[in-house]
Parts: sequence; structure tokens; C-alpha cells
Amino acid sequence: MASVESQARFGQSVKGLLSDKVGSCSGDVIALTRQVLKGSRSQELLGQAARNMVIQEDAILHSEDSLRKMSIITTHLQYQEAIQKVEHSKNLQDQLRHLLK
Repeated sequence: MASVESQARFGQSVKGLLSDKVGSCSGDVIALTRQVLKGSRSQELLGQAARNMVIQEDAILHSEDSLRKMSIITTHLQYQEAIQKVEHSKNLQDQLRHLLK
């Protein structure tokens, strides 16, 4: 009977150890699941950041193109202003010649 009793204690001990191991493994699975989800979220955030960077790059290129066009327009307007000043100067010279005659 002592042997049956010791086997029962041994069985209970094994069940307790097995229960502890199952609990430990369950905790490990939960931790692993959290890490996988965190990694998945990190990949999602990284993808979103890459998409945002592409959008920003496109906006920068568009702004650069607009600035280049504005620079060309400014130069053109400066040339027009210089031409108008020369024409105005010619008109003044013509008026001065006419007055001096």
C-alpha cells in the first residue's frame, strides 16, 4: 500500500510540475504573440513612414519645379523692366532732342 501511496504522490507531483510547465509555456506563447504583433505593427508603421516619405519627396520635387519656374518668370520680368526703362530713356532723349531744336 505504501507503494500505491508513493505512486499517487509521485503522480500528483508530476501533475503539479506539468501544470507549472504548461503555465510557463502559456506565458511564453503570450509573450511571443505580443512580440509578433509588435513586430507586425512596426512593419506597418515602417511601411506607412515609407509611403509618407514618397509623398513628401513628390511634394519637394513639385516645389522645386515651381521655384525654378518662378525664377524664370522673375528673370523675364526683370528683362521686361529693363527694356521698358531703355524705351523710356529713348523717349526722354527724343523729347530732349525735340526741345533743343
